[in-house]
Parts: sequence; structure tokens; C-alpha cells
Amino acid sequence: MITTSLGFPRIGSHRELKFAVERFWQGTWSEDRLQALGAKLRRRHWRLQAKIGIQQIPSNDFSFYDHVLDTAVMVGAVPARFRKSAGSDLARYFSMARGTQSAHPMQMTTWFDTNYHYIVPEFETGMDFCPDSQKPVAEFLEAQALGLTTRPVLLGPVSFALLGRCRSSSTGLQDIVERLVPVYEEVLGDLNDAGAEWVQIDEPFLALDINRFEQRLFSDAYDRLVAISKSPKILLATYFSGLGSNLQLAFDLSAPGLHLDLVRDPGQLQPALQHIAAWQTLSLGVIDGRNIWRANLDHAVALVRAASDRIGPEHIQVAPSCSLLHVPVDLDQEPKLDFESRSWMAFAKQKLEEVVFVGRACTGESPEVADRLAENRRVLQSRRLSSRILNPKVRDRVAAVAYRMLRRGSNFDRRWKGQSAALGLPNLSTTTIGSLPQTQRVRRVRTAFRRRRLSKQAYEEFLRAEIERGIRFQEKVDLDVLVHGEFERGDMVEYFAGQLEGFLLTRHGWVQSYGSRCVKPPILFGDVARTSPMSVEWSSYAQSLTALPVKGIITGPVTMLQWSFVRDDLPREQSVWSDRHRCADRGLGCEFRRTHSSEPQAEGSRS
Repeated sequence: MITTSLGFPRIGSHRELKFAVERFWQGTWSEDRLQALGAKLRRRHWRLQAKIGIQQIPSNDFSFYDHVLDTAVMVGAVPARFRKSAGSDLARYFSMARGTQSAHPMQMTTWFDTNYHYIVPEFETGMDFCPDSQKPVAEFLEAQALGLTTRPVLLGPVSFALLGRCRSSSTGLQDIVERLVPVYEEVLGDLNDAGAEWVQIDEPFLALDINRFEQRLFSDAYDRLVAISKSPKILLATYFSGLGSNLQLAFDLSAPGLHLDLVRDPGQLQPALQHIAAWQTLSLGVIDGRNIWRANLDHAVALVRAASDRIGPEHIQVAPSCSLLHVPVDLDQEPKLDFESRSWMAFAKQKLEEVVFVGRACTGESPEVADRLAENRRVLQSRRLSSRILNPKVRDRVAAVAYRMLRRGSNFDRRWKGQSAALGLPNLSTTTIGSLPQTQRVRRVRTAFRRRRLSKQAYEEFLRAEIERGIRFQEKVDLDVLVHGEFERGDMVEYFAGQLEGFLLTRHGWVQSYGSRCVKPPILFGDVARTSPMSVEWSSYAQSLTALPVKGIITGPVTMLQWSFVRDDLPREQSVWSDRHRCADRGLGCEFRRTHSSEPQAEGSRS
């Protein structure tokens, strides 16, 4: 039984990639130095995974900016405004993401239902796709030089096309896929010649509700790709949801391997076992690649054993549910988290250790396996029963919410008239949304305070001075409704999470949001309670400086939820309900759906 991973975080355990890329942009690092840092990170990550016991390690999951942008370069989907860019290939690559003085950047949007953002491919009329397998082959050979035969990762041609922007009709989209497939054939051939035995092709669109036209795109593309005589074996990877009505289609594509996200949809395993052919391999994503909680190892082992008993361990790969891009690198870097909280969590490194354990546990019983399973049950039980998670006051308050509380006491016209009379604003009043600029000076002073190089009194005096400076500027430019500037806040979610019971903050729990932008999501672990005012002091001070109205700014409960690592023991709507009533004391119910939307490109819209 093979243990594997679909991808590892790129940024480094101390965000080394972020700082190196930004120094390159600033001109203080050479391209050679940046490339050397990238190679160092890749070596470190491959060796770490090998040491943990991952047998089929991914390569080409590293990126200096974004894997979708990497794919655009690999297939030659470079917009015309960048084709004559001066400088190196790497400089042109970054200019596509960030733009230049003469060329606007490519669009960026969220990667399915995650908080990661990708560069949207642009497909222009007459765009001539041409293969460039340099990166996937080079990184495969890098690992090979370390004695590791990796599994290169490619974003599949159909998902790549569907992720892009195309003003053409459905015929145009079909033409794009048909012209992409020969490029992938050549890249697969180059990887085969380099010695790759397997290649992972990610097709996340198979986990969405796609129409018949898009289903045909998959069928036509993989009729050709699977038939290549000189090609590594293809593991077709799907994630973020179950295959649903596309299950039959996925098996009909006849890839030698298929990855299933059994965290999001464990129920798809049984029908998959009925469809799998004797010559196919199933990769079972039983460890959550999207969240930071320890796995229920009994459940994971039971799923893998059920599959192994049916099709044999030689046809099974054990894996995380998706790439570990979406979780921090290593929980060992959080020594200041209390022991109880740490025991509930697993970051990327620890998740791979769980993968290896599940694989070992499914191939034979031993005292060590039994002890680990028993310890896992104790940890999960301690989390379920912890008084830090269950707050009776919060639960009683939520339970007491009556229907009448969810309706305003007056209609809109009455409120509008009262507010207009109280504020005295013009018909078209002006304001600004969010914070005033967080300058380098503000960031330096905040960092000095956090590192205890500046006293609390000196820091607060600085904040008051910045707030007054911001108020005077807004008065000068004649805004009608002012803001206090939020100079006391770094991250808009982390700031409030740090003042709420039920949230934990980490020191090094960074994940990539886009490019060199990294975020440190708070961890929502329990019932949420507000013990003191969170923003009144600074908003009140700002209001004392001016006769104009100053609006308070707080981060809403849904944003708090979506930008955090959330509980997996409650539905999200219940988490946001308790969050809402403690933070804002009012509001309406929320409905959560995973969606992916783009411009209609085929026989109707897609969501």
C-alpha cells in the first residue's frame, strides 16, 4: 500500500519564499540567488516527506507565484502584451502576475472554495500554444539527483481551460482544449523520457456540477492522453468535493489511477469500488488537507481497509484529501500553544505522519498501531468534552433567540428619516471603506511593540497621533463620514479573533493567499464569547477629534468564519450563529454553499 501526497506548502516554514521573491522584486536579490533559494526549499520539502515515510512524493508542486500561472507558461498561454517583455523568462513570469508600466496584470480570483487566489488564464484569438516542459522535467530531475523518484504534478488541460477567460462561444472552448491536448502529450512524453513512472494530473472541475458539453471535453481529452504509448501512468486527481454524478465519467476516462477526496465525501468510496477496473489504482484522500485538526484515525483506517479488502492493498494509495498548500507547514513551530490545543491539531508535516500511520495500520496489527489508535481516541474525546470548547452561556443565549429578535422594530422609511435627521448628511455623502494606508512606519512601530522594544504607553501615543493625522486629512479632502484609520490593526480578522474567546492565534501558522502574500488564519476552536469592547476605545477617540460623524468598523462574522480555520465538530451555519450573537448581538441567519463561478463558456452558466 503506497503512501503519497498531492502537494506540499511552498512558502517555507519561515516564509522564506515570500521574503526572497519580494527582495527580487525590489532588486536586492539576483535571479540566480532566488532560483537557488527555490531549489533549497524543494530539496528540504522532498527530504522531509521522504523522512516521514511518504513513498510517492510530488514534484512540480512548487511555484514562485502560482501553479495556474506556471501552467500558462508551460503551455505557452502568454497574453500578447507580455510576449515582448524585456528581461528574463522569470521577469516576464512575474510581470504577468503583477503587471508593468505598459501592461496591466492578469486577473486574479479565488481557487474554488478556498482562500487561495490564482492567476486567471487568458485565451486570445489565434493564441499559439507551444509546450515548455522545462520546469516539470527540471524539478523531477532535481529530485532524482537526490535519489527520489517523484510524481510530477500538472494542472489538467480541461480544468485549466475552464478556469480561464475566453470571450468565445462553446466552440471556442472546445478548440482551446483540442489545441492544449497535443501540448500535454509532448510534456508527458518529456517526463516519460526523464524517467517519471507516474504523473498526477489535477482536474478539480470533475468535482463540480458540469454540463454535458464539459463532460465531452473531458472524454475527448483523456481519450488521447491515456492512449499515449510513451507516457507515465496518470493519476487523475479530484478534490474539494465528491465526484457525484461525474463518478461514472471519471472512471470512463480510463486513467490508471484516480484520487478521491474522502474527507469532503466519504460516501463516494463504495460506488467507486463498484466501478474500479482490476488494473486501476485508487488514491484515497482520508486526511483533511484543508483544515488543521487531527484526523479521526479509526475512521480513516476503516475507509482504507474497506477499499483494501475489496480491491487489494496493491491497488491503494493513502493520501491527504488535497494539496497541503492550504495548511501551515509544521505544528512543531508553535511551542507557545498550550499542550491541550496542540494535541488537537495537525499541520502539513503532522498530516503526512498521519498518512503514513494509516498506511501502516492497514497492512497489519501491532501493539504500536493499537497504542496510537487508543491515544488518538483519547485526544478526540478530550476535545469533544473540553470546557474550553463548550460554553454553556453562549449556547443558552443562542437557544433563547426568538423569531421576533430577527426582525427590526421599525421599517426602512422610518429608520432612514431618523438617521438622516440625526446625521445631517448631504444626499450624496462621501466616505472611505476600510483602513487608511498601513505605511512602513506604522508597520515598524507595531512590530517594535510586539517584540517589546516599545512600551504600551509609547505605542498608544503613536496610535493616537496617527489617528489624528488621519482625521485631519479626511477633513481636509472634505469627506462627510470619517474613519479612524485602523492603525492599531494588522490583519482585520486576526485583530478581532485575538479579543474573542473560542479563537486561537498562532505565531507561524502562515499559508499562502496569493503570490508573496501570506496570511495567518485564526483557529476557531470553540464557542465564541466577547468579554470586553473590541473597537470602542479607538473609534471614540477619533470621534472626539471632529464634529463630523466617524463610523466604527468591525469585521463581520461570515468573513471571520471564512478566513479562519473552522471547527469540524459543528456545521458552519451554527458556528457563525454563535459568532454573530456574541460579536454583533444581532443579525440574520446565513446559508453556506460551495460554489465556483466564471463567465458562461459553454451550454449555460456553471456554479
